[in-house]
Amino acid sequence: MTGTRSNFDPGFKLQVVQMIREQGLSVGQVCRDQNLVDSAARRWLAQYDAEQAGRLGIGKPLAPERQRVHQLERETQHLRLPQPQRSLHSGSAPAALLALCSRVPVRLLPANLLRKLYQYVRHHRQG
Repeated sequence: MTGTRSNFDPGFKLQVVQMIREQGLSVGQVCRDQNLVDSAARRWLAQYDAEQAGRLGIGKPLAPERQRVHQLERETQHLRLPQPQRSLHSGSAPAALLALCSRVPVRLLPANLLRKLYQYVRHHRQG
């Protein structure tokens, strides 16, 4: 017997997680009601817990804040330069980092972006 792999959007996954976490339903009950396998729901729970703890989960983010960070990272992807020419002080990359920090809670930003922003601010205060 061959099975087909289902793709679920992050909104549905978050809804399943909320049914378990907030409504107190068991994983087994929610999976039976939604026609899911337990392992999928448990993976979504682990991903959600990781995101709430400030770590990256596997796959597309579930929490709305993490989805926004993911979207902003995709939007700023074009600001990344090839490694030999990469400079924190070139172009509009620092402005984009500052804008990102103003729209997203700092605790949700990736550490590498925070380091670059810190270096930029530190350099310009010394200069």
